[in-house]
Amino acid sequence: MGKKRIDISIRGMSCASCVEKIEKGLSKLEGVSEVNVNLATERASIVFDPDKVEVKKFIQTIEDLGYQANIEKITIPVEGMHCASCVVTIEKAIGQLEGVVRGSANLATEKVTVEYFPSQVSIKEIKKAIEEAGYKPREVKEEITPDWERIAREKEIQTLKTKFIIGVLLSMPIFLGSFPEWFPWIPNFLNNHITLLILATPVQFWVGLQFYRGFWATLKHKTADMNTLIAVGTSAAYLYSLVVTIIPSYFTTRGFVTQVYYDTAAIIITLIILGRLLEAKAKGETSEAIRKLMKLQAKTARVIRGGQEVEIPVEEVQKGDLVVVRPGEKIPVDGIIKEGYSTVDESMLTGESMPVEKKEGDEVFGATINRTGSFKFEAIKVGKDTVLAQIIKLVEEAQGSKAPIQRLADKISGIFVPVVIGIATLTFILWYFFGPHPALTFALVNFVAVLIIACPCALGLATPTAIMVGTGKGAESGVLIKGGESLETAHKLTTIIFDKTGTLTKGKPAVTDILAADGFKEDDILLFASMAEKGSEHPLGEAIVNKAKEKGMKIEDPKGFEAIPGHGVRAKVDEKEILLGNRKLMEDNNISVGHLEEKIKTFENEGKTAMILAADKKAVGVIAVADTLKEYSKEAVEELHRMGLEVIMITGDNKRTAKAIARQLNMDRVLAEVLPQEKANEIKKLQEVGKIVAMVGDGINDAPALAQSDVGIAIGSGTDVAIETGGIVLIKDDLRDVVASIKLSKQTMRTIKWNLFWAFAYNVALIPVAAGILWPFFRILLNPVLAAAAMAFSSVTVVSNSLRLKRYNPKAQQPKIIR
Repeated sequence: MGKKRIDISIRGMSCASCVEKIEKGLSKLEGVSEVNVNLATERASIVFDPDKVEVKKFIQTIEDLGYQANIEKITIPVEGMHCASCVVTIEKAIGQLEGVVRGSANLATEKVTVEYFPSQVSIKEIKKAIEEAGYKPREVKEEITPDWERIAREKEIQTLKTKFIIGVLLSMPIFLGSFPEWFPWIPNFLNNHITLLILATPVQFWVGLQFYRGFWATLKHKTADMNTLIAVGTSAAYLYSLVVTIIPSYFTTRGFVTQVYYDTAAIIITLIILGRLLEAKAKGETSEAIRKLMKLQAKTARVIRGGQEVEIPVEEVQKGDLVVVRPGEKIPVDGIIKEGYSTVDESMLTGESMPVEKKEGDEVFGATINRTGSFKFEAIKVGKDTVLAQIIKLVEEAQGSKAPIQRLADKISGIFVPVVIGIATLTFILWYFFGPHPALTFALVNFVAVLIIACPCALGLATPTAIMVGTGKGAESGVLIKGGESLETAHKLTTIIFDKTGTLTKGKPAVTDILAADGFKEDDILLFASMAEKGSEHPLGEAIVNKAKEKGMKIEDPKGFEAIPGHGVRAKVDEKEILLGNRKLMEDNNISVGHLEEKIKTFENEGKTAMILAADKKAVGVIAVADTLKEYSKEAVEELHRMGLEVIMITGDNKRTAKAIARQLNMDRVLAEVLPQEKANEIKKLQEVGKIVAMVGDGINDAPALAQSDVGIAIGSGTDVAIETGGIVLIKDDLRDVVASIKLSKQTMRTIKWNLFWAFAYNVALIPVAAGILWPFFRILLNPVLAAAAMAFSSVTVVSNSLRLKRYNPKAQQPKIIR
């Protein structure tokens, strides 16, 4: 193959050194002969040998260098996927297209997610590849609405229901007519091979039509899947019976029994259709979380146009529109309040049950419910840019992702069907040549049983259904797990690292203690200090003023205010000369603090800043100010300890302050005086000694550390759910959600492992039974009809087990683990 050229759009370049860095990085790759990066167009043109290097390697290199390659991503709904082999076939077909970076088919959602370069391949070409593989891609709309998916699912269920009813109505008389010795009361015409043929034919070729279509599509591409097994198995029974019916003499002259198996073929198809019907209903339930989110959206909005209030569909709201919301109404889009006051129920987005107060200048979000007052707000984000739309997109992407544990199932699924066909063929040969009389009957029955019992469906559904329900469950609680990889890694964590400021603590100082001396009261100390600090812009001063305001104190302006940099402030309050600041300020003004020294040291050892208040040259009080812990920090750390995890705090603060906070929280270790750029290195050191590390931070300042960790947990991101770093995004600023996300991950992985165990155990145990391994010992053979029932319900069992996650509450208390 000759050399090729590809153009890649790159984000994040800012100067010529970026260009050089990317060119150098890409040029080092084997098979790359020429690289030209253009800063103005933000594009890289690469000439390469496709036999030596894959396009995926370019993307990886660009990302490793700290930039982002612009890859288009599209999700295409596909009809006709029935088992794990279908997934392999579709992924193989689209993976061969030039310009496709990654292709991932999901059996549970019946969707194919493709990452591609639009300059190299079009959506039309991707769809054509899927079509040629034997599947039907549906139309893709830019604005995703729940209607097409619901309608398609309902249509599929209705079709399967109709086929099942017809199958039952025809299979029942076939069954009765096949066993006249059991049912002597049946009419004679039913006990007739021609009658059975007439009844069985519509079941075989109309009720079972989808299996033949699937079989033909795979045959054209020299592959095999679930449809192959069903079509070959039932056709063998039907065609054998057909020959017996048309030319019975062929068998009687050779001493064979003229027994027909129309009942076997018809009942197998009917049972498998029932399994598909139950599976379709169950799979519909796995995507319930997405449907719930979509239903939250308001249908209409009341906007002011031309001075008039008009009601319009929510899709027509434009950025900049002034929207009117009344009590009890859903807020249609995201925006900022311009007029009015209210309380808003945001539980549908954050999981927080308490209504949130909203006033002029505050943000409001689409799909939340206005409770009390009326207000007007300016639409800032509409359509696909709203928080709700971002959450839906993130959950959809997570549900379409694969966990690493699924790779084993995918590999096995790729060779599963050919292996089963081989086992079935061997079974037929062994029974035909070495089996008891009538050998042909035994051989045929066991051949059909092996083909029908095998179930790659359960293997294909084991992981994606659990991921769908697990990520959906998380979204309901404001815990957004971005993909299968984060989900799988989170359950193996050994160490949790918390950033201190803004994560464990509130991130702004607050008054924690007030000490009064020499006849002064605490309120006197606070009032003098707040009046002295009224003109100050220092965070410590603001904390004192805020505390006084909380107590409803009237803070008058001081006289002669003077800020003394690095020491404190001086002011005149009620004719008293007030000094407020540190020890140095007191020393410089010859003020003794000996009588307060013990208490000052206690405050300092607790990581607090002690501010000494002096009135008329006498130290009369101390105010302690500190960055206080968030409400649930201690509870979250305790719960992580109960789960057997090591909990570490990392901070840029000095060791004394860090240790004081760590003592309050009972941290296992403290990493203090760590600069922001060094946090990622500290995580790397832990990983080098075998720790599996999660970093909990704000997602912006802690981006490098979150990226370095095995699982980055971005907490309190609020409405910025599209944040790049962080495999798990927590909408609320509640540390208990860190615990909930890990618990949910553990429970989901437990479900996936159980599903995979069931799927493997089922096939490993029952395929030999169907082949007749029990016959020499117990004279037991597996009836193909029972094989069909077992196969039909195996995949339903896997999906139903995944649905149990819907009842799981990750925020419930767990029994204590002794460490």
